[in-house]
Amino acid sequence: MKILHVTASYKPAYIYGGPIQSAGKLCEALNRFTIISSENPGEELKNLGKEDKLNIEVFTTTANGRKELNVQTRQPTLVDGVRITYFTRWTKDHSHFSPDLLSHLRNEIVHHKQNDKPIIHIHAWWNLVSVLSCFIAKWYKVPVVLSPRGMLTTYSQHNRNSLSKKLLHTLIGKRLLKYCHIHATSEQEKEDIQRIVSPKSITVIPNLVSFEYQESGSKYQQGVPDYQDVEAAFKLIFLSRIEEKKGLELLFDALAKLEINWQLTIAGWGNDEYVKHLKDKAESLKLNTRVNWIGQVNNDDKYRLMAQHDLLVLTSYNENFANVVVESLSVGTPVLISDQVGLSDYVMKNELGWICELKADRIKDELIKAIAQQEKRHQIRQTAPGLIRHDFDDTVLANRYLALYKKLV
Repeated sequence: MKILHVTASYKPAYIYGGPIQSAGKLCEALNRFTIISSENPGEELKNLGKEDKLNIEVFTTTANGRKELNVQTRQPTLVDGVRITYFTRWTKDHSHFSPDLLSHLRNEIVHHKQNDKPIIHIHAWWNLVSVLSCFIAKWYKVPVVLSPRGMLTTYSQHNRNSLSKKLLHTLIGKRLLKYCHIHATSEQEKEDIQRIVSPKSITVIPNLVSFEYQESGSKYQQGVPDYQDVEAAFKLIFLSRIEEKKGLELLFDALAKLEINWQLTIAGWGNDEYVKHLKDKAESLKLNTRVNWIGQVNNDDKYRLMAQHDLLVLTSYNENFANVVVESLSVGTPVLISDQVGLSDYVMKNELGWICELKADRIKDELIKAIAQQEKRHQIRQTAPGLIRHDFDDTVLANRYLALYKKLV
């Protein structure tokens, strides 16, 4: 069984944030556990029969923001064990138009035997790689799994380039989406998708997320105090792409009303003009001396950075999942997130943090609770890493993805 993953961008284009991590982690897990199963039968993927051979491959472009990845094109290469082929894109914006990728995708489908065609797993939407790849797959009657990665919500439809999205959806997108078997990462995302389209099927499976842990708690908890020193600044961290939907302006409004000693670290990349707008807002609210802008943080450093803070904040207007929530909890750092984050139900159910409405006063109220409830923060630091390790186990989740593929064969 061949699973051909198609995505407009892939590692090492980490500038695109969570979707890059999620797609890469899934491909690596399927590839790794397929290899493990042949060597250690006790660890094999349960949904992969002995007669099956799983073949994972990725078609992607050289997209890396406004620049291009410095990689070999049109020739398969191994990236963390996964077979990747990069193709040059013509457009340098979010359309990611790549005729070469589309041509190779068609050839890949046509040259397979009729009873041995691949399953096409498309990651993200609203770009020409995803939409036109789906069109080709539908034309040749090849099954399509689509992971929209948060791009099929009412918010995303009416956010950036809303007119072009509406035209694309009306002319071709809606019919293509009805052909797809859609993968949602949370119940919230599933509900969002169903407001827009009725696909062939829709399945909820959480993202596979890279996280750091030891057998007992987090290896980064050394030196992190169990209780906050009343004289020390309460340390908040935002770690994500910096864009309008992340709700940083609302967070600033809330922090301006907070009468305690706090510091906020903002880690991530964003549009220069928008980042300047945020810095100007912070200065106008007299917050600039308390906000530390550190830019993009690499994967090796982000876990230690999160563990060194008291609370991760993510007051987004819309998040289908939010990998950073799992990453933060994996090192024992509690979270404060909006009720529009896909993992808010999970956080609330397991008492791993605080949930707020998208109003500055409500964010302020939950921040006050988080700061005051030291015992709860201490408990989260002790229990969250083990819970995350159990609930987001690679093998368990990879089996659920494989079961979805098997249904389509």
